Amino acid sequence: MSAEPADRPDATANGKPAEGLPGPAVNGKPAERPSGPAVDSEPAGRPSLAAANGELAEGPPGAAARGGGKGRFDELARTVLARPARLGGVRLVAVDGRAGSGKTTFAARLARALRAEGSAVAELHTDDFLDGWTKLLAWQPRLREWVFEPFRAGRAGALRRYDWSAERLEDAWSALEVPQTLVVEGVGSASAAMRPDLTLGVFVEAPRALRLARGLERDGEALRPQWERWMADEDVHFGGDPTAGAVDLRVDGAPRVEHDPQIEYIIVASG
Repeated sequence: MSAEPADRPDATANGKPAEGLPGPAVNGKPAERPSGPAVDSEPAGRPSLAAANGELAEGPPGAAARGGGKGRFDELARTVLARPARLGGVRLVAVDGRAGSGKTTFAARLARALRAEGSAVAELHTDDFLDGWTKLLAWQPRLREWVFEPFRAGRAGALRRYDWSAERLEDAWSALEVPQTLVVEGVGSASAAMRPDLTLGVFVEAPRALRLARGLERDGEALRPQWERWMADEDVHFGGDPTAGAVDLRVDGAPRVEHDPQIEYIIVASG
């Protein structure tokens, strides 16, 4: 990795939203990405969907995690805003899951609902902090140093996005003002190392074959080897960090239940 430039901006610019399930190939970048190991203890006193009676604590009436069913993005947004901030004054929402599961779509719709509730929202994608197809959690130290720690101290952050065509980090820094809510989407975004700072953790699920098909539709058959290696790395990561059982909400990224996807999502019925 190239040396860090000396000058970093210290104000303005929200993260870019990424709307939609896998779109056309963008610089060989996979639809969504994975992450590596880490197991920390959960912070005390934080309500979780995996606990209690499967109900979203402080959340939408009837949104039962264990029983499945429908949830609404506006109600989920109000749940986030009713919960305390844990990253300084910022409410951090993580949308985790395997590559191609539908994380980007879910994150964008939740961010839109949060804005509709009056929250200033920034969106970040872990893909922008990676080193290409290697090192699944390469983004974590960068995101912490460049964004989380400044936000924790009430200061603006800054980032250098990964350029997938040049296969390196951009030289220029992009500034990021402190938002009220930060939505981070990507594999490992709700991993154990991240969970103490989370106001809400979400895990999006979809069948393996469908996730691969989505990825290849977006990136092209030539990138099948990269996708298959990446999915194997995901297996290792989630084998060491059972994130789906630790988050607040598990979402079906390939639902067959009739619903309005712009305002509703389908909750995974867990064991």
